[in-house]
Amino acid sequence: MRVFTDRHSRARIVLLALVIAAAPLAACGKKEEAPKSKPAMTVTVATATPQTLPRRVEVTGTVTAWNEVIVGAETGGLTAVQVLVDEGDWVRQGQLIVKLNDTLQRAALRQADAQVQSARATLAEAEAALGRSQQLKAQGYLSQAALDQALARQRTASAGLAQAEAARASAAAQLEQTNLRAPVSGRVSSRTVVKGQIVQPGAELLRLVRDGRLELAGELPEAQLNLVRSGMPATITGDEGGETSGVVRLVTPRVDAQTRVGLARVSLGSPGSFRPGMFAKASIDVGDQPALVTPQSAVVFRSGKPGVYVIDAKGDARFREVATGARVGTQVEIVSGLREGERVVVSGAGFLADGDHVRVVAAQPKPQP
Repeated sequence: MRVFTDRHSRARIVLLALVIAAAPLAACGKKEEAPKSKPAMTVTVATATPQTLPRRVEVTGTVTAWNEVIVGAETGGLTAVQVLVDEGDWVRQGQLIVKLNDTLQRAALRQADAQVQSARATLAEAEAALGRSQQLKAQGYLSQAALDQALARQRTASAGLAQAEAARASAAAQLEQTNLRAPVSGRVSSRTVVKGQIVQPGAELLRLVRDGRLELAGELPEAQLNLVRSGMPATITGDEGGETSGVVRLVTPRVDAQTRVGLARVSLGSPGSFRPGMFAKASIDVGDQPALVTPQSAVVFRSGKPGVYVIDAKGDARFREVATGARVGTQVEIVSGLREGERVVVSGAGFLADGDHVRVVAAQPKPQP
């Protein structure tokens, strides 16, 4: 039994020695294995280059009146006996639009006319008396004091006539104030007065869109304020499909501190189907502008954000978010996020992940049809 034990002990010792000897050899074998090469995807690239592109700036906003005039009454406490226009009607400057009750004003004017006639008669009598006094004074039959009295009566009568004529003019003006006339030509945008209403002075009765001119108050981001100027042509479209041409009237000098937007006021060439208060958008032609462009196929979306894969010095593709602008043909403007001269992946960009190693090949020319 002891012999058996010694024999097995020697065997275990030999086996252990072989394992210990083989361990370094295995380790050495692992160190000598060649590192696996990183797989590379074949792609084509393009260089971000500056170009001059025709640019259009898109703005949205509300259609408003170029100049809205509020019509009210100068006199008060009178009843509207006629309302001659309604919303949407076109009126001419000076046209009668509302007639107020003028019974008292007409009576006052007749009274003023009578006072004028009386003052004229008094003046005529005083002038005749003055003429006789001057003749008698020249013949030596009238004293200077009597002549002075005749002259004073003539001057008083003349002043009385002037006062009567002024009172008549006032009465005539008050009568005319019962005729509400359009202060400008334009379209009636709203009407609040109705027949039988007692009108108060200064209260709003109607609103007129001066000359019927409308404009779009389009919101303009502060980054594009310097691109838009007065006089630039634009195309205005509405939600209901209406379209008209226009021109930028002005760009407001102030930017809202909360929203960081300004306003471009675009005059509509023809109102057409547009009405104040409607939502619309305008495409403003700002002319040729320098821009950094890449092929449109280089722009991909990751997590809902646009970006491009930029090739770094190691040949790895790195995703970078960008802001895009105008698209012209197969090219797209890169507003921010990319520098001139950087290489971006074009073909194969949609299959890449951030950090992938790539192999760049020349783009194959498209076959001619």
